[in-house]
Amino acid sequence: MDLRLAGHGALVTGSSSGIGTAIAETLAGEGCDILVHGRNAAAAAAVAERVTLRGVRSEVVLGDLTEPGVAEQVALTARDFGARILVNNAGPFTEHDWDSARPADWRAAFEGNVLPTVRVTQTLLPSLRAHGWGRVITIGSRAVRTPLPRMVTYSAAKAAVVNMTTSLARHLAGTGVTANCVSPGVISTPSLHRMFEERAAAADGPADEADEADEMGVTDARDVTESGGGRGPVTRSGAPVRSGPGPVEAELVAAYAPNPTGRLGRPQDIAVAVAYLASPLAGYVNGIELRVDGGITGTP
Repeated sequence: MDLRLAGHGALVTGSSSGIGTAIAETLAGEGCDILVHGRNAAAAAAVAERVTLRGVRSEVVLGDLTEPGVAEQVALTARDFGARILVNNAGPFTEHDWDSARPADWRAAFEGNVLPTVRVTQTLLPSLRAHGWGRVITIGSRAVRTPLPRMVTYSAAKAAVVNMTTSLARHLAGTGVTANCVSPGVISTPSLHRMFEERAAAADGPADEADEADEMGVTDARDVTESGGGRGPVTRSGAPVRSGPGPVEAELVAAYAPNPTGRLGRPQDIAVAVAYLASPLAGYVNGIELRVDGGITGTP
């Protein structure tokens, strides 16, 4: 299907690794020019180089969106690039429960996930409205509806992102600019792999913690593990999880992320959902949270 995206420009924040890279490459495959954003120059340049191989224009903009003035400058660069599609993908996650989370941890979660989204969006909006067409797509999490016990600060921040998406869609009524959110489930990315490795290293903890199926559900919205290195995720027995379906992945799904689809998500699962919402074909889809989680969240 032709998504009619050829010739459009897009900024994908946090697109030098993980889900962001998949989104950038998928949009490029549909003919979008891509402004790659990240904090690691080499990683961002590598993504931009792959994007240009698809016959589209690509540039790189660098910066930590939590630093003063950086989010606004990234948005202004996107405006000058001609971006009419904004994918707010960047946003860190950390593990805290109600006993360990300090006020500084709550502040960091919102400063990393909420405020950069606000700043980039607000700065780019005048250009989108003046053009009379645009797409704002924000990456949420399955934690929005099922808060994760070990990620209470992250869960709350992502819930705020979904709430902002609804209010933004209403604010932009009649402008030709839509706002939607895609909430991934448990997606196999370098960041998720690293978290499993860290948990495996601390495997001497209480068994009931390792058995908590509801503690997972993170998306790689960060510009981290740029090299893509590491052993990948491991099961409780220490066996590596293969990248494709199989008995080892099935063990991980059963232990940490049981869902009707029976597998972990892939970055491409999120990327194709974003590409649809970014397209002119989705003009009547506005203000929604699209859950791409294998059914782990269940029905409302």
